[in-house]
Amino acid sequence: MSLLKIQSIETLYFDRIYALQGLSLEIRENEIFAILGPNGAGKTTLLKTIAGLLKDQPKKGVIEFQGRRISGMTPERVASLGIVYVPEDRGLFRELTVGENLDIGCWGRQAREVVKELDFIYNLFPILKERRAQQAETLSGGEQQMLAIARALLRRPKLLMLDEPSLGLSPKAARQVHDTLKEVRTRDMTILLVEQNAKLALNIADYGYIMESGRIVLEGTAKDLRENEDVQELYLGVDKQGASEKGHFYTKRRRW
Repeated sequence: MSLLKIQSIETLYFDRIYALQGLSLEIRENEIFAILGPNGAGKTTLLKTIAGLLKDQPKKGVIEFQGRRISGMTPERVASLGIVYVPEDRGLFRELTVGENLDIGCWGRQAREVVKELDFIYNLFPILKERRAQQAETLSGGEQQMLAIARALLRRPKLLMLDEPSLGLSPKAARQVHDTLKEVRTRDMTILLVEQNAKLALNIADYGYIMESGRIVLEGTAKDLRENEDVQELYLGVDKQGASEKGHFYTKRRRW
């Protein structure tokens, strides 16, 4: 069933520079979707447009969530519908402790529910329980990302949107974060993941979109994208160069 549907949206900067150009995509319930692409492709802009963080955007097109039009809504209204966005900088209150950041995620909940949810979080991220009294800004990059995801989960999102969760992390920490997302999806949660680490993203995603210059240029199941020669060469680091009959090396031209 479709959870999020985007039809031909156009997002502009300064009312004249196209960041998204006629972009359409569909996100189904209880799956992980990866959006891949180079810097400047418009990936972060897409997430911010969905979350309502860009004023008066999109200029054209429609965004629907659970069959309800949300394009043009305020960020607070979008969030109240169950769309939670974790930005690239993680959005933590760095001067507060780990526990205080998690308490913010539980705001307005009954005590019994909070205890149950925190038990789940601490089982998912045992290190956060150990660091509960520690200031968020003193955590490692991987621990900060875990805290950002944990706080987002405490808000019980229907759609969790993550912007570059592996950015700046060690390979081990990045794998740990991505492995956690696989476990999270067992809670009937939908995840929209923006990543430059295509290999990690496609290993946990069900479906993927490739963005370039504000457009979707390719889409398919994660398996299909992993096996696509263009994706392998451009995003997975698989060397597809060869030599011509005259001995000159060439790079296969992509088909989009």
